[in-house]
Amino acid sequence: MSELPLHAYYDLTQIGEIAVSPDGDRAAFTTTESDPDADEPVSSLFVVPTDGSRDPHRLTRVSGAGSPQWSPGGDRLGFLAARDEDSDLRVGRDEDEEEDEEEEAGPNGAGGGSDEEPNSQLWVFDLALGGDAQQITEFEEGVREFDWAPDGERIVVTARDPTEAESAYLDERRDGGPVETERVQHKLDGAGYLDTVTSYLFVVGEDAVRGDDAADADSARKLEDAYGRGAFEGLSGLQPDWGAGGEIAFVSYRGDDPDSTLETDVFTVSPDGGDATAITDGGLSCNSPTWSPNGERLAFSAGDDENWCIPTEARVWDGEEHVSVTGDLDRTLARGASFEWVDDQTFYTLVGDEARTRLIRCDVHESRSDSLASQNAERSGDAADADWERTFEAQGDDRAVAGLSIGGETAAMGLAHPSEGHDPYALPVDDLAADEEPESLTQLAEVNAELTEEYEMPEVRRVTFENDGWEISGVLYHPPEYEPGKSEPAPTVCAIHGGPVSYDEPTFSFAHAALTTRGYLVFRPNYRGGSSFGRKFCETLHGQWGTVEASDIAAGIESLVDRGWTDPDRVFGYGFSYGGIAQGYLVTQYPDLFTAAAPEHGIYDLRSAYGTDDSHIWMENEYGYPWENPEDIDASSAITDIGSVETPLLVAAGGQDWRCPPSQSEQLYVAAQQAGADCRLVVYEDEHHNIGDPDRAIHRLEEITAWYRRHDPAVSDPDAADPHGREADGE
Repeated sequence: MSELPLHAYYDLTQIGEIAVSPDGDRAAFTTTESDPDADEPVSSLFVVPTDGSRDPHRLTRVSGAGSPQWSPGGDRLGFLAARDEDSDLRVGRDEDEEEDEEEEAGPNGAGGGSDEEPNSQLWVFDLALGGDAQQITEFEEGVREFDWAPDGERIVVTARDPTEAESAYLDERRDGGPVETERVQHKLDGAGYLDTVTSYLFVVGEDAVRGDDAADADSARKLEDAYGRGAFEGLSGLQPDWGAGGEIAFVSYRGDDPDSTLETDVFTVSPDGGDATAITDGGLSCNSPTWSPNGERLAFSAGDDENWCIPTEARVWDGEEHVSVTGDLDRTLARGASFEWVDDQTFYTLVGDEARTRLIRCDVHESRSDSLASQNAERSGDAADADWERTFEAQGDDRAVAGLSIGGETAAMGLAHPSEGHDPYALPVDDLAADEEPESLTQLAEVNAELTEEYEMPEVRRVTFENDGWEISGVLYHPPEYEPGKSEPAPTVCAIHGGPVSYDEPTFSFAHAALTTRGYLVFRPNYRGGSSFGRKFCETLHGQWGTVEASDIAAGIESLVDRGWTDPDRVFGYGFSYGGIAQGYLVTQYPDLFTAAAPEHGIYDLRSAYGTDDSHIWMENEYGYPWENPEDIDASSAITDIGSVETPLLVAAGGQDWRCPPSQSEQLYVAAQQAGADCRLVVYEDEHHNIGDPDRAIHRLEEITAWYRRHDPAVSDPDAADPHGREADGE
């Protein structure tokens, strides 16, 4: 078996958003590739016929190209991008292209020797006329999101609109001035330190939409009462949706103390301005408002604003009241789920259902007016009079659905399979009801064919085991030549998902393939406290981290050992965010479980995390204030038990991570070192709560695999070289 070289990460293409044209004939999708020269991820926009008659056509190679949306007539395609200049990529590179390209000083300030990065603006391709994209906006602080008017002649955008005093403060900050704030929610991961600048909806007029003159805060119509507000508004935005009835829906918060709640409401506003009207009245965390085709109904997601264990449901407003569509499903809407209307009574969306992201079809004709409180009841099952039904059984158990878009009679989605890759697909909407894979399911691209053909991708199976009277499931990836129950016990990496309110399902992963081609099994347990198995399953962990999830993970590993699949002397920990947090509990409570562990970007002292992260509201909702409930908070902090740790720890952090601050990893590292454990600390100074830079993504995998080799009793000479191929330093 040939190992997947870690530098092949530069050849990886990741599928992002998918949008189907209104007539269903074409799909736009985004990808993220790596620019090997600049060492940065680059997003691109493609268009492809949904019948698969042609290969995808690349429209852009620009920084951050995303959020593709077709005009209502389908002749234009809008997208957001901080457009600088097209990047030469390893994928699709023309070797005859000139090495030196002329710098252009574009209208957004790019080029011309400027050191400032351009802001994200709205651009539009006229696919009927052809040519390059035209810049539609030129807002000082950029554009965050947009939606087309029903007539295609106007566009609503979200943009920050600083006052003169706020502009002066922003200039000072850019020049290295201090952070000055009185906000409780003073920072957000990925956004940095926050300010007081308000985001508004602006209506961009016909001249700008047709590319005659880019719109800014002075030329666009500002909707004064359609403004953003709330603790996480800096990440979630206003999410505008312009309906056929003329009203624009958006989300915001109007109550007191917006930095201390996750509550958001749905509002509507006229594109001509005036007062916004609230259609929800508090007690919910609302997102993704989406009008039905005739503009008479509005679907949106609704979660509990205090208890994230209560499944987020689909609700619909009919002009008078909003009612629940999925309240009795006891399954949460999937992260990033949209509402794809096929007529004025029916839409499709995605839910997390028993460790699988899958489609449901919702009929709102006879929606019941049950509330979130209905989820206190036991799941009622697929009753004959239910408003929803599971569909697309053709997905199978081994594929994940990532994104959904419907236009005309066509549905498109991303499908990810561990050995086949992650690619866009299309099929007729009617065939979503097929039990077996229909012939009409068309693969629109095969973006990682070279990787999947040259290297052996993992095979996958689902496993179940019992613990504390619960049936717990997990996903096991293994090399193709490994036969569970027949092959010799194998080294195993226990990969723990984040959240904890999340779940693992079979999917395509470069990291999984890197590990399985090196002989490891990869076990991903769906422990209690995660989602997709209902509220009761999730709530068992609420307010008592470090209990049932640690027990479930340990029981899952023990089950694999008992089956003869896993070598008990070669079990390694792996996990990011809550996956790192859980490893802190496991190495203190189950000291003989892991041969070595690699907790990444985690929290290990809940008390000191409070106020240094961006998640104080979550902490307050689950544990209360640190001075109110110190015993439970300390009981859920691995740092309090770290004095007895013996497991070798590779501790990693992002230097700009405000979700799980790097100080948390430093505390764990120093404490474990002082306790006598073999430890190594890696801090990626410019990264936040992810690893986005390609070189660092490769470095991370080099560190992890080297750490496992260094402590693997079956490896004879683990220290012959350091993780990155440099000469050994004699350690």
